[in-house]
Amino acid sequence: MDYGLSEQNTQVIHNWNLSISLDGWLIYLATALVGVALIFIARKIVLLWALNSKYHEHAIYLLRVPKEKPNERDQPANANYLQNLREKLARAETIFKAIGGLRAQRWQKDFSWLLGRNDHFSFEIVAGSKLISFYVVAPKAQGRYLEQQIQAFYPEAVLEEVEDYNIFFPRGQTVAGFLRTKRSFIFPLKTYNKMEADPMEALVNVMSKLGPNESLAIQYIARSAQPGWHRQSNRVVSAVSQGKKLSEALGYNFFTKTLSWLGELVKTAKPEAAGQLPEKENRLTAMEQEVLKLIEEKNSKAGLDVNIRLVANASDRSRARVYLNNLLSAFSQYNYYQYGNVFSNKTSFLNKFVQKFLIRDFIYRRFKPGISFLLNTEELAGLFHPPLAETETPNILWLAAKYAPAPANLPEEGIILGKNIYRDVVKDVKMKREDRRRHTYIIGKSGVGKSVLLAAMAVQDIINGEGVCVIDPHGDLISDIIGRVPPERAEDVILFAPADTARPLALNLLEFDPRYPEQKTFVINEMIKIFDKLYDLKATGGPIFEQYIRNAMLLVMSHPESGSTLMEIPKVLADPAFRKMKLEKCADPTVVDFWRKEAEKAGGEAALANVVPYITSKLTSFISNDTMRPIIAQQTSSFNLRDIMDTKKILLVDLSKGLIGEMNAHLLGMILVGKILMSALSRTDEPAEKRLDFYLYIDEFQNFTTDSVNSILSEARKYNLNLIIAHQYLGQLVKGQDTSIKNAVFGNVGTWLLFKIGSEDAEVMAKEFAPVFNQYDLINIEKYTAYVKLLIDNTASRPFSMSAIWPLPGIKREDMPAKIKSLSRLKYGQDRNIIEAEIMRRAGAV
Repeated sequence: MDYGLSEQNTQVIHNWNLSISLDGWLIYLATALVGVALIFIARKIVLLWALNSKYHEHAIYLLRVPKEKPNERDQPANANYLQNLREKLARAETIFKAIGGLRAQRWQKDFSWLLGRNDHFSFEIVAGSKLISFYVVAPKAQGRYLEQQIQAFYPEAVLEEVEDYNIFFPRGQTVAGFLRTKRSFIFPLKTYNKMEADPMEALVNVMSKLGPNESLAIQYIARSAQPGWHRQSNRVVSAVSQGKKLSEALGYNFFTKTLSWLGELVKTAKPEAAGQLPEKENRLTAMEQEVLKLIEEKNSKAGLDVNIRLVANASDRSRARVYLNNLLSAFSQYNYYQYGNVFSNKTSFLNKFVQKFLIRDFIYRRFKPGISFLLNTEELAGLFHPPLAETETPNILWLAAKYAPAPANLPEEGIILGKNIYRDVVKDVKMKREDRRRHTYIIGKSGVGKSVLLAAMAVQDIINGEGVCVIDPHGDLISDIIGRVPPERAEDVILFAPADTARPLALNLLEFDPRYPEQKTFVINEMIKIFDKLYDLKATGGPIFEQYIRNAMLLVMSHPESGSTLMEIPKVLADPAFRKMKLEKCADPTVVDFWRKEAEKAGGEAALANVVPYITSKLTSFISNDTMRPIIAQQTSSFNLRDIMDTKKILLVDLSKGLIGEMNAHLLGMILVGKILMSALSRTDEPAEKRLDFYLYIDEFQNFTTDSVNSILSEARKYNLNLIIAHQYLGQLVKGQDTSIKNAVFGNVGTWLLFKIGSEDAEVMAKEFAPVFNQYDLINIEKYTAYVKLLIDNTASRPFSMSAIWPLPGIKREDMPAKIKSLSRLKYGQDRNIIEAEIMRRAGAV
């Protein structure tokens, strides 16, 4: 039997097997395509989830730059105004170049293909709460990079990391929109290099006209673009150069290029028709040539993918729409209608669902590829940059004043004046002992931190065991210091508070050390200077007053045993018996001759009877004052200033004007300053190496100055008397045409600390702090911040900024002030009744 198959059947079976094989491949192909589609769908779902739900950590910086008076070259009338303006705007472009130069995240390394990129930065202009603020936001890992790039090109700017802001007010209505370019990304927008003014001013001007509880914000999200955009721009330029029209070149891609090549191939295969005219060459119009030039210019710079969102918040929706429309209109200045690109308004007012997503994306600073478009660095710099100094738009949050770094050779020893904080680097500002001997000068308005600085320095000196005297015209400075005196130094404190009338301390204005006879002349000259400052004797008293009061003091001081205080001066002038007794005990023949041969025999205006009332009227306000009399009428002072200096005691002088009166405070303060100088000069009997440093702090020092301050500034440093003086404005150092004290300060002070001052003083002081700080900085420096010219190894440093110490150093003990006051009263004070009795006894003596 033949079991073989026929040839026909064999072919059928073969075809059937082939059919099955083809169907299998089709199934496999279909399955693969479905799988790929599912993968892409899944990726799309994951990507949408990541873009809409995932939150990326970022650092938010408040960007502030100083507002300065424009230079003459920055005025619009200047011939180089435009060039200078564009140079300034080009600084912002360098920041975007730094971002555009970053490598875009790659999907195989960063999973950005699946989860989306998160390497975007945000630049934001926010108007709300009556201020227009500028923010820059970076991924947490790249915050430092952005900060460094900005400060490299804006060294005067301050970037402060802050908490996120909130522009949404309760019960407010919010509308949002976004912008895109209408034409292909290869076409440029109008840049600042094609404009006659700063384009961003139009935007911030719109944002400056908001009412209470209204806000407006612009958000630019930017990230480095993939490099493929350069190739696409090059293809268009190349296609146009090869004779294609610009409209054709825009659609010129790989597919159209292949079709074009095939078409050319067919043409070459066909024989040319007889008499066929050659194809006409396509020539570029002038407009197309200009467009091509702009495309090439845009393509020459780094590109960034950008989202632009606008958000407005107001009391009602219609008002918010008006604000948003005004802001959208301001962006029209960037439109390049003839040669380039234009913005397309995407406000989506009617679609609340889109509005909701836009606002949410604004809050979380999400980059959405669906609304992105490409700008180069020059275009983005025109849209966002730090405000220029000459910008006059109101309500911009400027940097009040510049900050500057401390010098590299900042001392590592000495007391701490404060902290230099610059670009998140904090350094202690210290001052060496040797440099403090050249004195320290502090100037600034009331309430800016002068007393805090004085207290911080004095407390450190006290803790370090130094000798200190603090003269305080208000009392608050003493209160800050006394509570921080260490317990082991409590017995070193002498609290001189004239307002304590129950147990006052004595201060004899005419007291001197008999071992140093020259001190007598010093005391008398100082007293005359003091009365001259208090009463302007040169204008009212003349030489007769000085002659009589000088000889009266010489006579009183010639015999201290019978009384030599201010109380005895009126008595020696008006009481012949007392004067006779004093003359009998006086060993100075010139003084005796003056009284017996001139004063007692003079007539006319120089007669004793005419002069006495004039002199005693100047003294009565002190000797008849219940507060002052027990202090100045005691023969022996309660403390010895030379001993205080040599044994490192602490003298706290509370001259509160509100308690003892302004005139009394000035008199006592000037007497003390003069006596401290006199004590310092007496150190000439000791070798230089044995003279201990003594620190004299004087707040509002202009109230306690005579010519003796000139001597302290120029000479006392040789005797280790170190002056720290503070006051409010330069006019306090000038009396009429007399600028001697001001000249002495400017000529001799080593270290300068300047807090906020007035405009008149800023004109003078700007010369001392140039070129680092200008007049605007000196006027607007923040509270508790100072500009410093620190003496370092006897050389003045470059000026820098410093924040005052707060809280004050040392441990504040609540019970310490009461204990120190009680101890000082018992050791150095005397019961008032005993003092008054002694005064009465001397008053009755003949």
